[in-house]
Amino acid sequence: MSSQALRRLPVAPHEDAALLARLSARFAETAADHDRDGSFPRDNFAALQAQGLIALVAPREHGGGGASLDAARRVLAAVAYGEPATALILTMTWLQHHAIGRSDSRWPAHLRERVLRDAVRDGALINALRVEPALGSPARGGLPATTARRDGDQWKLSGHKLYTTGIEGLRWLSVWGRTDEPSPRVGVFLVPRDAPGVRVVASWDHLGLRASGSHEVIFEEVAIPLDHAVDLRAPAEWAPDAGSQTDVDAHATQQAWMVVLLATLYDAVARAARDWLLGFLNHRAPSGLGAPLASLPRVQETVGEIEALLRTNRVLLDEAAAEVDAGHAPSAADSGLLKYTVTTQAIRAVELALQSSGNHGLTRHNPLERHYRDVLCSRIHTPQNDAILVAAGKGALGAATVR
Repeated sequence: MSSQALRRLPVAPHEDAALLARLSARFAETAADHDRDGSFPRDNFAALQAQGLIALVAPREHGGGGASLDAARRVLAAVAYGEPATALILTMTWLQHHAIGRSDSRWPAHLRERVLRDAVRDGALINALRVEPALGSPARGGLPATTARRDGDQWKLSGHKLYTTGIEGLRWLSVWGRTDEPSPRVGVFLVPRDAPGVRVVASWDHLGLRASGSHEVIFEEVAIPLDHAVDLRAPAEWAPDAGSQTDVDAHATQQAWMVVLLATLYDAVARAARDWLLGFLNHRAPSGLGAPLASLPRVQETVGEIEALLRTNRVLLDEAAAEVDAGHAPSAADSGLLKYTVTTQAIRAVELALQSSGNHGLTRHNPLERHYRDVLCSRIHTPQNDAILVAAGKGALGAATVR
């Protein structure tokens, strides 16, 4: 798709609500099949690319849509409502595009241009590969075992990564690794997915988001040019509060984008669950009752509680996106609390839907049990709940000692 075509797309997607509704419905038609088989939703990404939505967040100067966080979040909600694994893979690509496309990005200009133009032209996907068997999540600290060895005018990369979301459809891998230098540097190595020595271990067999294809990847002496080490620093320089104020602000903004998009995804799953429940309650009329379940006050009260949870989520997410788009990114601690609140309430909303539907909600013939399995996955994304709450608690207690 040409950059001209992309610029004609609505960067305020609510202006094209019909398009988003069609995409949601289309993705929902095959969501159960992808969940059952654990199959990669290739057709969904073809449909997204046909509308220029894979490069929606890429900067306009690179041919992308240059979308705001609010605009991206509204598109993502529609995708996740239909098929959340597709939305998760899209989120990871958008987060990379946002980070790469910043004016203060440390990426070499030619690599930034190549990755972003690939997305515009071909719908090429990219994701960060960070988690390892021994390291766990890098957010918890520690150095990666994935190692780059200098060999003439190349790096030779070797290592083992877990949870490589979307690997079956990625073109670019942004790999977190270290150098084998006496004083190791840590950072990002850009690896083509089809590079010799990249091997996928198809191990993903998860409770939820089964279509995300988050398999393991082995790197065996993978050769990449020296300039594909796009951002290497001393380990201490990767601390969130290290570097200039510009670096600190950029980290806070990137964290806010991640949290708002991920929270939007799981809120959309809860909304899909709510909508299924409403249809069920209005049509299910037990013979002993002689009226639909929706006529019962206790059922109405439960649905009202679900509405309260989802309304709060919508207000929080709308407000957060507006603040970020206005240049006022929240602190990392506040972003964490947003994720905790929205995802906890999304899980609670689906639990209430299951409570109201009984056995009907738990059968695999209906989508509610799938929505429940998917929404539970919200807990495992960085930052995790324990880290969020410890940071918030320490901050509140520290502030209290000052007063």
